[in-house]
Amino acid sequence: MRAYTIATVAVTLGVPTKWLDNALSRFAVRGVIQARQGVSRRLGPQAVIILHIASELNRVLGVSVGDALSLADKLTTMGGIATITLFSTASITVDVEATEREVAERLAQAIEMTPVPRRGRPPSGERPSSRRQPPK
Repeated sequence: MRAYTIATVAVTLGVPTKWLDNALSRFAVRGVIQARQGVSRRLGPQAVIILHIASELNRVLGVSVGDALSLADKLTTMGGIATITLFSTASITVDVEATEREVAERLAQAIEMTPVPRRGRPPSGERPSSRRQPPK
């Protein structure tokens, strides 16, 4: 399964990296691959779609991030053209398949724009050039 970095997903969704990182720290999202401390989170395609719907619900309707993630998870589970009734006279309808296509296109563009961050110390042969060179 393909997985994406926080930076790539943030560019795809048009949200700050910090917003995305905070959302993932506070709430469990289906499709997020999280190993242990010090290892970058990776997000599967399902997580990106959930986060896209949630970020739009948050931005457009002002729904809290936690509630938006819960609604988005339910909508993506339904698939197709999914509808959730909020109360007797209001509902939210999302075309999940169209959203998947849109997110896939935006991910393809974002992958080209965001480099994979290097983590940890550089290998022994790659020392920073800022170190002093011994006199010759």
